[in-house]
Amino acid sequence: MNTTPSLQISNLAFAYPDGNQALYGVNLTISKGERVALLGPNGAGKTTLVMHMNGIHPTMQGEVRIAGELVDAKNKETLKQIRAKVGIVFQDPDDQLFMPTVGEDVAFGPFNMGLRGDELSAVVDEALSQVGMLEFRDRPPHHLSFGQRRRVAVATVLAMKPEILVMDEPSSNLDPASRRELAEIVRSLDVTIVMVTHDLPYALELCERSVILSGGIIVADAPTREILTNASLLASHRLELPVGFTL
Repeated sequence: MNTTPSLQISNLAFAYPDGNQALYGVNLTISKGERVALLGPNGAGKTTLVMHMNGIHPTMQGEVRIAGELVDAKNKETLKQIRAKVGIVFQDPDDQLFMPTVGEDVAFGPFNMGLRGDELSAVVDEALSQVGMLEFRDRPPHHLSFGQRRRVAVATVLAMKPEILVMDEPSSNLDPASRRELAEIVRSLDVTIVMVTHDLPYALELCERSVILSGGIIVADAPTREILTNASLLASHRLELPVGFTL
């Protein structure tokens, strides 16, 4: 049995060129198959942390490992492999969909990794089936609803067979039905998931574990329900449950 963590971050610190220190010695380990919510106020360092996971930001201090492999922004060959292992689904699916058809969008990543012909077609069909969008394979993405486009964006990442699926605010701008459908898809996936969100009920629904990043450090790492029932912890890091929501 493979016990290598999907994500292992050790003593990660990072400052932007203007001197703004975004991360201060972050340590985080996520096991294979876990679903973890990354919570925190705006400006906490969540995006900066995610961008270290696939080498968009070079590691200044500490290290990041994906499935045991060191993320090294200077090593172009291993970086290509890392970026295939860490798939990011952006908040706006239109940042991810740019091809004439849904199928071509999903095929884009695997094609660039060398897949062709029947093998490529099978990977596209499988990824679209996982998100319930196979029948839309030949449709232009801009003809789909927002919720459907988000599901296709998830499929573009799943087609790369990632180790980790990072979802940035997955529930934003979704109507209740689309929100429920996406939750069902997320629960069905056999992949490690890091969900960056301000939507605390969605975190509770989908992630047994939550991490709060605030001021560039991890201030809490516990079962989601435990974190959400700690009113003073939430308040001190500008996190709020919806009015009327009860645990």
